[in-house]
Amino acid sequence: MRRRDFLFGGAATLLAGCNVQAPHEGFFGKMESLNEGMERALFRRGSTGAATRVSDLTPKEAFPIYKLGAALPGVPAGWGLEVSGMVQHPVRLSLAELRRLPRTDMRVRHHCVEGWSAVASWHGVRLSEVAKAVGLDPRAPYVDFVSFEPVPDSEEDETYTSGWDRESALHPQTLLAYGMNGEPLGAEHGGPVRLYASTKLGYKMVKWLSAVRFVPQKTGGYWEDQGYGWFGGV
Repeated sequence: MRRRDFLFGGAATLLAGCNVQAPHEGFFGKMESLNEGMERALFRRGSTGAATRVSDLTPKEAFPIYKLGAALPGVPAGWGLEVSGMVQHPVRLSLAELRRLPRTDMRVRHHCVEGWSAVASWHGVRLSEVAKAVGLDPRAPYVDFVSFEPVPDSEEDETYTSGWDRESALHPQTLLAYGMNGEPLGAEHGGPVRLYASTKLGYKMVKWLSAVRFVPQKTGGYWEDQGYGWFGGV
């Protein structure tokens, strides 16, 4: 067999196992599993994102704003952050209650899957602190983050979600952020509370957060179900 025939034949064999309508199956699924395994192997819980200088801050008006719909989602009446699933004490935390928990500040570079980056100062409470307070089951391997941002044209009133691995969720730089650049977190960037982490790409950091659920099985997410990498590590 000529080299050219071999290369084209191999490419055809690979593409035969690719189905863009099922990005987690066949060849795509195998590659995703391989990538995720490598990312998880490289992940180090004690390794933190490098702090940036105050002079590196991106001007507020220049920090990109992303949302699914044409308008910002409205905060539901009586909003509270649900923390549930594999925990001893499920709770619904108000913003005031979150602010009474130990505060963490960090200023690290935000990376988007589209290639841009920006810097902001974030403050909030570590998810690991909340997990400790609610009595997280040590056997819970995954976390599902749920937003109140609606998915446009959804037939089942779906909202934005993202599934995470436990190790990344409990990383010391994973915050339930309620402040940005020294001010309360504005609606345009996910207020009253959003997920923020130094270890993940932007689409994993759920804005307009409404629930944190510790779960026994891996879940997908809005972008993940469309073929974006599930681990989404930086």
